[in-house]
Amino acid sequence: MNSQNSTLSLNTTFVRPPFFVINGFYYVPHAKYYYVFLFFVFVVSVLGNSFVMFIIYTERSFHTPKYMAIINLAVADLGESTALIPNLIAMFPFGTQYISFDACLANMFFVFFFSSLQTLTLTILAYDRLVAICLPLRYHAIITMPAMTVILTVVWACDSFVLILMVSLITRLSFCKSIVVKSYFCDHAPVFFLACNDNLVNRIMANVNIVLLLYVPFILTALSYVFIAGALCKIASWEGRFKAIKTCSSHLILVVICYCPIIGIYIASMAGALHPNARIINTSLSFAIPPMMNPIIYVLNTGEVKEFSKRLFSRKKITATEINR
Repeated sequence: MNSQNSTLSLNTTFVRPPFFVINGFYYVPHAKYYYVFLFFVFVVSVLGNSFVMFIIYTERSFHTPKYMAIINLAVADLGESTALIPNLIAMFPFGTQYISFDACLANMFFVFFFSSLQTLTLTILAYDRLVAICLPLRYHAIITMPAMTVILTVVWACDSFVLILMVSLITRLSFCKSIVVKSYFCDHAPVFFLACNDNLVNRIMANVNIVLLLYVPFILTALSYVFIAGALCKIASWEGRFKAIKTCSSHLILVVICYCPIIGIYIASMAGALHPNARIINTSLSFAIPPMMNPIIYVLNTGEVKEFSKRLFSRKKITATEINR
C-alpha cells in the first residue's frame, strides 16, 4: 500500500509544461539590428549552400569522394541555419517567444544535430587533406566513393544516436520551477537546469555530447594538421610546400571560424563571470557565421568551382543573347 502511495505521489508531482518561454535576446539592447544581421546571414547561407549543392549535383566531374563530403557539409550548414535562424527571428521581433514542449525538443535536436554534423564533416575533410598530402600516391586507393559513403553513414548514425539519447532524456525531467529558458533557442543545458528533480543523467549526457561531438573532432582535426605540418617539412622545394599549404588554407580558415568562438566562451567562463548577453551573442554567432562562410571560403573560392561557374554563367549569357535576337 505504501509503495502504491509513493508511486502515486511521484506521478502527481511530475510536471511537463505545455510550453517554454525563450527569453534570450529580450534583455539585449538594440537587438532589432542584430535580427536584421541574422536575416542577412540566413539569406547568404541558404543561397550559398544551395548553389554548392546544385553545382556538385549537376557537374559530373565533382562526383568524387571529396565533393561528396563537401555536399554533406553544405547539407549540415543549410540544416543548421534553417533550424536556428528562422525560429529566432520569428520569436523575438514578433513577440512569439512561446514554444511548445515537443517543438522545443525538436528544435534542440536539429540545432545540435546539424552543428555537430558540421564539426564532424570538417574532421572528415581534414582526413581527406591528410591523405592527399601525406600519402599522395595512395590517395585514390584510400579515399574512394565506397569508403566515403561508409564514413558519412557512420557519422550520421553516431550523431543521430547521441543526440536522440540526449534529447529523449529531457522527457524524464519534471519542470515545476520555471518555464523560462535563458537562451535564444531550446538550448540543452538551460532547459534541463529548469528541472526540479535530479538532472545528473542529463548533465552527464551533456558532457558526453561535448566530448564526442566537439572535443574529439577538434583533437582529430588538430592531429591531422600536426601530421600535415610534418609532411610539409619533408618537401624540399618552397614551391611544393606553398602548393600543399594552399590546398589546406581554406579548410584551416573554416576550422578557426568554427571553433574559435566556442573556445573563447569556455576560456572566458573559466577566467571569470561571463555576462549573459555576451554569451548569447557569442554562441549565436558561432552557430550562424560558419554556415554562411563555409561555401564562400571552401567551395566557391576553389579553381574548379570558379571555372564551372564561369562556364555556367557564360552559357546563360549566350542563351539570353540568342533569345533577345
